This record gives sequence, C-alpha cells and structure tokens, in this order.
Amino acid sequence: MDDENDSAEVADLIQRIGMGDRASFEEFFTRFSRLIYSTAFKVVGSEADAQDIMQDVFFMIWEKAPRYDPERGKPLTWALTITRNKAIDKLRSLQRRSRLHDAAQNESEVGEQHVTFDQLDSVEKGQIVINAVMKLNKEQREAIELAYFKGLTQQEIAVQLHQPLGTVKARIRRGVLRLKKIIGRPL
Repeated sequence: MDDENDSAEVADLIQRIGMGDRASFEEFFTRFSRLIYSTAFKVVGSEADAQDIMQDVFFMIWEKAPRYDPERGKPLTWALTITRNKAIDKLRSLQRRSRLHDAAQNESEVGEQHVTFDQLDSVEKGQIVINAVMKLNKEQREAIELAYFKGLTQQEIAVQLHQPLGTVKARIRRGVLRLKKIIGRPL
C-alpha cells in the first residue's frame, strides 16, 4: 500500500508539472535526480554524458508531463524509461561517432596505401546506396535512415516520429522495395 501511495504522489507531481508548476518540477528533480543520473551512468559509463542525459531527461519530463497517462504505467517507470531510452540513444550516437572516426581514419590510410579493388567496390556501393536513399520520399527516407543508419528499432522509430508502428513498418518495407528498384539489384 505504501508503494501505491508513493506512486500516486509521484503521479500527482507529474500531473502538476504538466500544468507548468515549477515547484513540483523542483521537488521531482530533488527526489529523483540521483536515480535518473545513476540509471544514465549505468548505460553510458561516463559522468559527463550521464549529466547531459539527466539534463535532457528533465527537459523531456517537463515537456511530456502533460501527456503522461498513469493508466499506462507507474510514474517513476515512465521517467526511468525516458532515461534509459535517452542513454541508449547517446550510447548509439557515441558508437556511431567512433565508427565514423575509425572509417575516416581508415579512409585517410587508404589514400596513403594501395587501394584494393574490394575497398573501392565497397566505397562505390556505399555511395550508390546513399544516392538511392536520397531519392526516396521524405517519410521513407526518414524511416530508412533511422533504422539502418542510426540503428533504431521499428518501435523506437515509431516513438521518435510519433507514428503508429504499422505505419513505420510499411514505410520501411516500401522504402526498401523502392531502393531495390532504384539500385537495380537486391540489397
């Protein structure tokens, strides 16, 4: 029962935050900032990144509080889900940045070394795919980029684009079919 009362109290806090109550927001921050920070830190393993994530999460809580629905889950679970998703996004971004850095490093090394046919073919295929993706309509391109270039799941894409999951799946499927036609061979 104590957990239920606490959950109801936190849900009330979020509801007041949704109405723009700064004092409730400050209270929420005071009560849960350590938990949100530690959740982010567990995912990214960096104090600076966890701080950035925590700041983003509290900004999102302020923005999304009016849409919080207690019927869909406990308030703290809602806040920690936002935190976890933000931390995973940050981790993926860091990994992408690292891969891009490695690719740039390899590319500069390739320029200095003898370029093999396979390396040249790989670069050419990558450019063909990028050019083909740019020919898709905005909705398909956005869904394809989030799925294949940013590594998001279809569910994460649906949330990010504020679209139903079925719509996202259809856009990706149609986009891939169109890419096959544009490129002229299986992907």
